[in-house]
Amino acid sequence: MVFSPAVPIRYRPAPMPAMNAADRLEFFRRLAEINPDPRTELSYSSPFELLVAVTLSAQATDVGVNKATARLFPVANTPEAILALGEDGLKHYIKTIGLFNSKAKNVIAACRILIERHGGEVPDNRADLEALPGVGRKTANVVLNTAFGQPTMAVDTHIFRVSNRTGLAPGKTPLAVEKALLKRVPEEFLLNAHHWLILHGRYTCKARKPLCAECPVLDLCRWPGRKARLQGAVK
Repeated sequence: MVFSPAVPIRYRPAPMPAMNAADRLEFFRRLAEINPDPRTELSYSSPFELLVAVTLSAQATDVGVNKATARLFPVANTPEAILALGEDGLKHYIKTIGLFNSKAKNVIAACRILIERHGGEVPDNRADLEALPGVGRKTANVVLNTAFGQPTMAVDTHIFRVSNRTGLAPGKTPLAVEKALLKRVPEEFLLNAHHWLILHGRYTCKARKPLCAECPVLDLCRWPGRKARLQGAVK
C-alpha cells in the first residue's frame, strides 16, 4: 500500500486547471470499462485480516505484506489468536516488513482493544477505527471502503499524485484531495474510485516516468508534461 500518516507526501503539484464535470465522468467511465471490478492487491479474507494487512502496509509494498501474511494468517487470523502470539511471536511472522517492531506493538494493542471493546469484531465506523493503535485516517478509509462498502477515499501517494497531476481533484494536502474527490467523483463511480485511482497511479501514472503513451485517459489529463512524455516515447 505504501502510505503512512507519518510520512509526508512528496509530490507537490504546480497549479493547473481542474478537470470539468464531463471529463471527470468520462475519466471514470473509461477506468471502469477497463477494470469493472477493481480490488485491493492486499490478500485478506475478513475485515480483521484486511485491518492487519493495511496496518502492516505503511511504508511497505503490498507484495511484501502478502508474503508475510501468507505465513501469519494460517496460524493466527483473529484478534484472539494474534494476541496469544504476543509481540515477539508476531514479529517472527512480520520481520521482513519495514518498521515491524512498532507495527507488531500496534497490532497487538489493537487486538486487545478489539476484544475488550468490540467483541473481537472490526468496527464499521471511523471513530472506533481511528481509536485503534496504528490506524490513521487512510487506514480507516481503506477498511471502511473495502471491508464495509462505504464510499470513502484513502488518499495515498498514488491517489494524491494522480488527482493533482491530471487535474481531477487538485489539493495541497491529502485531506484536501480526499474532500475534493468525494465532492467531484460522479456518484455512480464513488465506491470503486479509490481502487481505480491507486491502480492507475501504481501502473500507469507513475511518479517519475508516467506511461502517457499507454494512458487510457490521456486526452482528459491537464498535465502539461504529457506532451513531452509522448514525444519521448515516440523517440
